[in-house]
Amino acid sequence: MINIIWASMLIIGFIVAAATGKMEEVNQAVFKGAEEAVVLCIGLISILAFWLGLMKIAQKSGLLDLLGRMLSPVVSRLFPEVPKNDPAMGYIISNMTANLFGLGNAATPMGIKAMEELKRLNNGRDEASRSMITLMALNTASLTLIPTTVISIRMNYESANPTEIVGTTIIATACSTAAALLIDRYFYHRRLVKRRR
Repeated sequence: MINIIWASMLIIGFIVAAATGKMEEVNQAVFKGAEEAVVLCIGLISILAFWLGLMKIAQKSGLLDLLGRMLSPVVSRLFPEVPKNDPAMGYIISNMTANLFGLGNAATPMGIKAMEELKRLNNGRDEASRSMITLMALNTASLTLIPTTVISIRMNYESANPTEIVGTTIIATACSTAAALLIDRYFYHRRLVKRRR
């Protein structure tokens, strides 16, 4: 559906530009946007490579395992249907850890693997389980301690203080994570009440 929306917006934009005689401006905007996208991506690659390298060092040193053990009691309460030593739990913790450090691109593969494992635990059904919905809510809202990608973008655009957003990011993502969990639990309990009637 999203592809249809984007394609429609693109086609409508070209039609309006052609009808109003502004195709030259559209062409310039397309090429300028493409150039800026390449510069932005190269800047992001460098900062992501740096943070992924740090994550690899943290993994080899055992820091990620320690963080995983610290998160394990919380994650076990959030995902009570997932057995403690199941591979899904490891992927969920890895996904949450990557999101904590603002590594959304690194968190995505782990989130996908966690969803695959949760689907296996859900007997391969297409209907999302409680754990799958909770993971999606947490992954989307995600508490972030270091907004790596945003800091990188701010550095690329020569911000005077690219890290000044860290405090507000922690507050905003803490609020979004709390809201996501409250909404997730509200709808889960509401569904349970409907089933009992």
